[in-house]
Amino acid sequence: MKQFKIHFCENKKIYFAISLCLLAVGVIFNIVFGTQLDIEFRGGTEINYSYTGTMDQATVEQAVEDVIGSNVSVRLNSNVQSGNGEPHNQISISVAGSQNISVDTQQQVLESLQKQYPDDTISIEDSSSIDASMGTDFFRKCIVAVIITAVLLIGYIALRFRKIGGMPAGVTAIIALLHDVLMVYFTFVIFQLPVDQNFIAVVLTILGYSLNDTIIVYDRIRENRELMGKRAKSSEVVNLSINQTLTRSIFTALCTFAAIACVFIVGTIFNLSSVTTFALPMMVGIVTGCYSSNCIAGPLYAMWIDRKAQPEKGGKKEASKKELPAQ
Repeated sequence: MKQFKIHFCENKKIYFAISLCLLAVGVIFNIVFGTQLDIEFRGGTEINYSYTGTMDQATVEQAVEDVIGSNVSVRLNSNVQSGNGEPHNQISISVAGSQNISVDTQQQVLESLQKQYPDDTISIEDSSSIDASMGTDFFRKCIVAVIITAVLLIGYIALRFRKIGGMPAGVTAIIALLHDVLMVYFTFVIFQLPVDQNFIAVVLTILGYSLNDTIIVYDRIRENRELMGKRAKSSEVVNLSINQTLTRSIFTALCTFAAIACVFIVGTIFNLSSVTTFALPMMVGIVTGCYSSNCIAGPLYAMWIDRKAQPEKGGKKEASKKELPAQ
């Protein structure tokens, strides 16, 4: 297997600059377009209708807004499996906020859609309402869970890699994970995808994938540190370790990316928005996970260790000067 000879630590400024530029683009998009929170996080009502034939999303939105009197989000899904296993087309209407859509209003929406598309067989399937306070509380609990997970991961990595400086390894691994989470989040923002349960699923999957990749690099750093001795520079140990595991990381990422890309293509062909909104951020997360494990976590770790060692070297030099006899 080919071993690369890339100077990751020496090129760290380039890698950091690339990440910062991408994050800056995400921040700009977030400021301009905002974040589309699903009703699970912001509260609201979701109504599902089944239909035959074809519909125009803009026409459906206008018809629904005329009845409800507020902005709505409409998704048209094709070939959705029903309870009896038969595929059908589905209209998903989401109304954000604390406003509950009554049964009479739902019936009025149905009649309005039937008027717009008299040849399509339109019928209501189900509806659900989530209070805004419940959505906010759920979002807060998710943030708390992520913080607790980060603290536990730092502790785990610090204990496992205490021989090579456990705390630097743990903190830099979390920084790389945070980098991946932000990249996934900005993918939702840039492509105007609703932040829903798919966002949580993608983040959890990418966290496990990226952390596993980072730990493999740290394992090799620990092994090479024992082989090369304490006198070897941290940058040399990290460069060698990443190059030794880089081929494996790339092949793993490519295989996973290809599998998710197939899922994305199938979802696009059959207009399965729930599939595409999961697969697209996953593909981005796989790429950024591989990138952060090799180009962010490793160089950051080497930088931390070198900075930590500088005062110790300075102290030893001063001590040796004091021990010299006066001439």
